Amino acid sequence: MRVLFIGTGEIGLPALRALAQSPDHTVLAVVTQPDKPVGRQLKLAFSPVKQEAFQLHLKVFQPEKIGASSSVAQLRYLNPDLIDVAAYGQILPKMILDLPKYGCLNLHTSMLPKYRGASPIHSAIAAGEKESGVTIMWMDEGLDTGDILVQQAVTLRRHETAQTLHDRLAKIGADLLLKSIPLVETGNAPRLKQDATKATLTKKLNKEHGHIDWDRPQRQIDAHIRAMTPWPSAYSWIPQSGDNQKMLKIFTTIISRAAKGKPGTVLRVDKHGILVAAKVGGLLLREVQLEGKKRMHAAEFARGFNLPVGLVLE
Repeated sequence: MRVLFIGTGEIGLPALRALAQSPDHTVLAVVTQPDKPVGRQLKLAFSPVKQEAFQLHLKVFQPEKIGASSSVAQLRYLNPDLIDVAAYGQILPKMILDLPKYGCLNLHTSMLPKYRGASPIHSAIAAGEKESGVTIMWMDEGLDTGDILVQQAVTLRRHETAQTLHDRLAKIGADLLLKSIPLVETGNAPRLKQDATKATLTKKLNKEHGHIDWDRPQRQIDAHIRAMTPWPSAYSWIPQSGDNQKMLKIFTTIISRAAKGKPGTVLRVDKHGILVAAKVGGLLLREVQLEGKKRMHAAEFARGFNLPVGLVLE
């Protein structure tokens, strides 16, 4: 197969590597998002897919809009048999979908139709789901609405974070994609219609989504923290004198059933960590990071910061 790979995020890296290293396929080029300014100095940074493409010595295109006539002309000239997409960040217009001989496949990290959209991994963990998975789907003009080609489910682990699930699904997705291509080429690939009545649309996350609402049961807060790790990171505010606040990121916790108090109240500080009350029970904070500082054990942080019992996190 003559394959065009379109993607931006890290989820597609194992699939891109597998395609590039496969003796059965040729990656004609890689399409990814334009370089973006990052950090305080706003230096332009490559997308993870662009970095990987350079290491694999692949041609890279970075159109501002993939549907622009000049972009379509460039990709049409490549004459791909198949387009494979993974977390690109732009909706592909019909002109692009119609380019390849065999169509366009998308690697999506959920068991569609549940959790369509930009944050399926985070949403599954935050919702307390027991399983997630990968779907290879035929692309259409909608947002993750195309027919299902193949799926593979995985059981979520007790301490699963967005990072650990991401890494597992990325590897599974690469394997599924390579197994799907021969089915497509022979005309034996399934096309299972999605049940739109069971669909859930997820949103693109920003930093504000990480804020912890302590007025919730401890298990829901624990799931939220794991869903936001490593990005955008779960956090709470530590009140300071006046109207000042300091952001405290929280990474790992232990659920406490016996804790009682006003939600957000620091109940205990000892060598085991910082116990904070929730609406039901509480959470023992184990790993935290104060803004501008390094990540550390909660007990070490509390000693240096002098976090008082009775303080209410916001």
